[in-house]
Order: sequence, then C-alpha cells, then structure tokens
Amino acid sequence: MAKEVKTIGVLTSGGDAPGMNAAIRAVVRAGIASGLKVKGIRRGYAGLLEEDIIDMDTMSVTDIVQRGGTILFTSRCKEMTTPEGQKKAADICRKHGIDGMVVIGGDGSFRGAQKLSANGINTIGIPGTIDLDIACTEYTIGFDTACNTAMEAIDKVRDTSASHERCSIIEVMGRTAGHIALWCGISNGSEYVLIPEREKENDVQEIIKKILSKRRIGKKHHIIVNAEGVGNSHAMAKRIEEETGIETRATVIGHIQRGGNPTCRDRVYASAMGARAVDLLLAGETNRVVAYRDGEFCDFDIDDALAMTKDIDEHLYSMTKRLSR
Repeated sequence: MAKEVKTIGVLTSGGDAPGMNAAIRAVVRAGIASGLKVKGIRRGYAGLLEEDIIDMDTMSVTDIVQRGGTILFTSRCKEMTTPEGQKKAADICRKHGIDGMVVIGGDGSFRGAQKLSANGINTIGIPGTIDLDIACTEYTIGFDTACNTAMEAIDKVRDTSASHERCSIIEVMGRTAGHIALWCGISNGSEYVLIPEREKENDVQEIIKKILSKRRIGKKHHIIVNAEGVGNSHAMAKRIEEETGIETRATVIGHIQRGGNPTCRDRVYASAMGARAVDLLLAGETNRVVAYRDGEFCDFDIDDALAMTKDIDEHLYSMTKRLSR
C-alpha cells in the first residue's frame, strides 16, 4: 500500500532560477487544494538541517508567480553530501511531520533528494536551473528567461559594437553547458558561438582568420557568443585585437541572467511541474524527477535521471555554422 502523505515540504536548492516562485506557488496551492498541510523550508538543505521551517497557506504565495528569485531563499550545503547530514535531514522531516518533500533545483539538489528518499521521506524533484543541463528533460525552470535576458543584453552590445566597428565577445552563463550560448548565438545572429561541449572546435586562430576574411568583404563589426564553461573572454579579446588590429571588447553578462521576471513559458511550465510533483506524492511515489519530453510532462526515477548524459543539440549547433558563413 502506498504511504499516505499528509504534510509536504518544499525547498529550493542550488542556483536560483526565474520561475522557482511559480513552482513554489503551485506546490503550496495544489497541496492545500488536495487537503495537505504544506511547510516551506528556507535556504534549501542548509535551512532544513537548521530547522528553518515555516507553515505555508494560500496567502503565503500570493503575488509571487511574476517574481524572479525564490521567496524561500536558496543555498548550497556540503553537510547534505554526508551520510550523517542525510540522516539528520530525514529525521528533522519526521520531527516536523513532513512525510513528502518537493525539491526544486539542479542535479546536485536531486542527489540530496535521492538520499532523503533512501532515508524514508517520499521525495520528488523539479528541475530548476537556467543551464538546461538536466539530461532527462528538454526544459528546466529558468532557461527560457535566462536566454531572453541574455538575448536582450547582446542586442544592446551589438548596437554599440556596430557604432564603433568593433569585435565584441559576450560571455553568457551555463557553467559546463553551452545551451544558453547556443540559443543566444542563433537568436542574436552572432558570427561565432563557443561552447564547452565542442571544445576542440573552439579555435581562436580560426576565428581570427574568419574575422579578417569578413573584413575584406565589407563586414564592419563582429559578435562572438562565448559560454561560461569556455571562459577566458578577456584574454581572447586581447589576442584578437593584437592579431587583427580591430578594437575588441569582452562583456561578461553575469548574474543578471539569473534574475528578473520569468517569461510566460517559465511561469506556466513551472506551475505545471509543481502541481505534478504534488500529484506524485499523493500517489505515494518517491525518488522521482518531474520532466518535460516530447511535448508532455512526465517523470523519471532519480537514479535513472542522474545516470543520463546530455549533449548539445547537434542540429542547432551545425545550423549556427551554416548561418554564420
């Protein structure tokens, strides 16, 4: 018989992502609508271990669907990587009557969710990360907003780059994943995209040759989108300027990509994922990750999800090369 869940908790862990508040709101309101008590855990696993736990009702999540960040705050927690910390976290859940947990975060957060489940707390993960680096899902909360934020910033850099006939290198976030860079490279019409998944193709000397070749046919400015996982944007800009004589500037967009009002897609999909997480807990499920694949919301075993690997979209990547000729 499935374990009956009466009280659920919700926390956000790791890097923040626009749309996390929409997911929190959905968990709280779907839970209450189903007759559950809902508790919020502030500051992720660190807050759980410190028992920073609050009761939540429908008014706790009013007027938050449009807000970036997370009203529950977030952090990273080394103690949760230890068996002692994992057992302590599960014991604290039981102490507060929490028999179901929703964890919103990335792969590191899911490892914590996996351990909570192993210690007897029914736990469901929701992918919240701007990096789109969770292999089991085609969508992660915050990616759409981060891409739009970066796209708008790059448009502005292009304006000044064109005015000064410069070469501009814009570095976007993504840790070891190049998805934001790839999408921005296409949406901003950049000439070059550098991503960590194709490190061997990130040949600066080849880029220099192309810049000089395009200058000869009348190209006056150049946009290079560089992923955070590749890095070295300022050193790259210096080298390009020295070898071409073309004024070159590097711009690191940084953490503005994490903030701001979530897009419509991030609000709707995050809400759908939050509600599905509650449904899974009501069905007695545990150790699952909510995902979006092939146009549908679904779920995977966390163990299977963490074992999956994810590459860049090869069609999109090859297309950037064709369109930048």
